[in-house]
Amino acid sequence: MPPSRLDFQVQAHASGSRARAATFRTLHGVIQTPLFMPVGTQATVKAQTPESLAASGSQILLANTYHLLLRPGPEVFEKMGGIHRFMKWPGSVLTDSGGYQIFSLPHSRSMTEKGAVFQSYVDNRRILLSPELSIQTQRSIGSDIMMVLDQCIPSTADEKTARKALQVTQRWAARSLAAREDSPQSLFAIVQGALYPHLRKESAAGLVTMPFDGFAIGGLAVGEEKHQREDVCELTAALLPEDRPRYLMGVGMPIDLLEAVHRGMDMFDCIIPTQVAKRGTAFTSRGIVELRRSVYKFADVPLDAACTCPVCATHSRAYLHHLTKTQETLGWTLIGQHNIHFYHQLMREIRASILEDRFLPLYHEKRAILAEEDLDHPVKPPKRGQSSTASEIGQFELHGSSIRHLETGAVVPTEVREELPELVKLLKAKDEKPVIVLDEGLGAGAAALSAILVYEGVAQKQSVRPMHIVSVAEDLDALRLALTHKKIFSWLRHGAADTLLHRGAWKSRFCSGLSWSLAKEDGLPKPDLVLRTFKSTREHEAPVIAF
Repeated sequence: MPPSRLDFQVQAHASGSRARAATFRTLHGVIQTPLFMPVGTQATVKAQTPESLAASGSQILLANTYHLLLRPGPEVFEKMGGIHRFMKWPGSVLTDSGGYQIFSLPHSRSMTEKGAVFQSYVDNRRILLSPELSIQTQRSIGSDIMMVLDQCIPSTADEKTARKALQVTQRWAARSLAAREDSPQSLFAIVQGALYPHLRKESAAGLVTMPFDGFAIGGLAVGEEKHQREDVCELTAALLPEDRPRYLMGVGMPIDLLEAVHRGMDMFDCIIPTQVAKRGTAFTSRGIVELRRSVYKFADVPLDAACTCPVCATHSRAYLHHLTKTQETLGWTLIGQHNIHFYHQLMREIRASILEDRFLPLYHEKRAILAEEDLDHPVKPPKRGQSSTASEIGQFELHGSSIRHLETGAVVPTEVREELPELVKLLKAKDEKPVIVLDEGLGAGAAALSAILVYEGVAQKQSVRPMHIVSVAEDLDALRLALTHKKIFSWLRHGAADTLLHRGAWKSRFCSGLSWSLAKEDGLPKPDLVLRTFKSTREHEAPVIAF
């Protein structure tokens, strides 16, 4: 294999672990690993400035080809001299190819060998996102690292589906490589294969024969359990070349990054630091702090006394609690800035421990704290006869980081989607009638919460139609179980699901047109959009999104 364009150099391996520290060089400077990449989907990290990102230690930002293809479009980047000049970011940029967006739009696109045909949510154009168009767009954007276009599928897919997606990804990888031509940008391949070890081996074996500059593990954090993700990560990392960066896509919580470094990974990205900041969740050296809690109302202390970020040096937990309760944008900005700094500081500490060959002690130390709730103000113990950490309620059980039905073994969807283009299109339509969303199955509330979070995001930017979600479920126990484990299912910290469970209905105090209620099978309103949590034979004229 020819040398990598990144000049990747491993500096140290940790004893008793596969963790490693390395450096590589992009078109915009030297990068130190392990590293976390904040997600700047639309050429911006939500609620952050380029200056705050640089100050926190961000080395690479991730932008999304699918979204930037639609708006502002490749021609803008070409005229503006690339994404770095466009967004005034001096560091490096990695662009995702759009493969995950293909996965997240199962009812708004059609798949062929040529690529994915979908309708633009900007102007309703029909677009064929092919490997060639993806690479052409990334070349126009001018990112330092490009990703091949892949076919992402749920990690829990059956073997036949996983093999077919793997083979498509393999062919698209070769086409992506050819489409790069003489561009100086680096290009990463993506290993697929769901949860099947032999398919992961097959995928990796085919890709490492091609001259890619790095390799990513895709198709994880899309439905599997935590231990399954860690096993696949460890297996796949061992299959990848020693002299190339290894990138675990879309992962995750701080504890997930620690575990993945232990298994040999170098690079990570995730929306979590800024996503949970919007709801007042902060990662600290004393555990995960939920700033919505009233215990912080009079807390005139830093968010994290051990943190050196500007937020902790300036603002109290009391002030951040106030901003969170009033849903002021500044709260999202400040807590997000702290969370990003926390992620980068964790990576810096891990790197230093590897270089000094003391990673394992650090691993065990961090592992004991990263997933804990605030140790200084633990949640009040439940009353006698009640349990806030039940592992089983009714016919549902907590299994790793997922929930499943005891009798059938069916896994309840617990992945919240940040993008629902079909819903956004309905919300922006010039119509005063409320958008009716039918949530079939309810489950752990992931589908309905996805719709709520999307609505809140769009409503912050422009006027939208009212929206009412109607959930139909035979059993609420999956939701009850999920609500007792908000540490795992962090999106339930929103508060809407708690109110729905106790009152049967919820109405937003901040978005006047947003509401959610439970209903019975008979007398349901005609929906504009259907969110399907479990398999159903019911037919609808409205679009159906399967979770």
